[in-house]
Amino acid sequence: MRVIAGQAKGHRLKVLKGTVTRPATDLVRGAIFSILENTTDNWELVLDLFSGSGALGIEALSRGAGWVDFVERQPRCCQIIRGNLRTTKLAERAHVYCCSVAKALSFLDKEYSIILVDPPYSNSTIGDLLSQLAESKLVGKETTLVVTHSPRFQLQPVYATLRMAKEHRHGDSFIAVYRKEDND
Repeated sequence: MRVIAGQAKGHRLKVLKGTVTRPATDLVRGAIFSILENTTDNWELVLDLFSGSGALGIEALSRGAGWVDFVERQPRCCQIIRGNLRTTKLAERAHVYCCSVAKALSFLDKEYSIILVDPPYSNSTIGDLLSQLAESKLVGKETTLVVTHSPRFQLQPVYATLRMAKEHRHGDSFIAVYRKEDND
């Protein structure tokens, strides 16, 4: 796995061997960032949930994100993310929270411009998480939320105040983009 574009382009990223994580492929990451480049100009604060190797957040940093918070519950993955950040020389613009997503949502209090959600494909509670995020202060009017998911778990077009803006299929992955509904 490597960084696709930007300042760290070409750097190889380490990933945890085994079945604990399912890193987004180059094709899926490329599609995610193509969508983001056409959807938002604000890359100031990015949140990477279910970070795994950190590939999505590191790609965001490489492409100009100001700051990325990584959330990953597996300590070995957290070590890999920190190592990948050092290797790509992007560590000074990031923080790794080694805890569950549920715990992170209880203490994070920034409004993010982009939230990347790449859960394990076996996670059937992703809809509950999206509802939680919709009601949190992490998602504002200008936040773009990108979720990768399995075709086996259909996501709803609306979760509380989040509305799906688009969805694309890439191989065995779906990429869903959500924005906060304008209630004005």
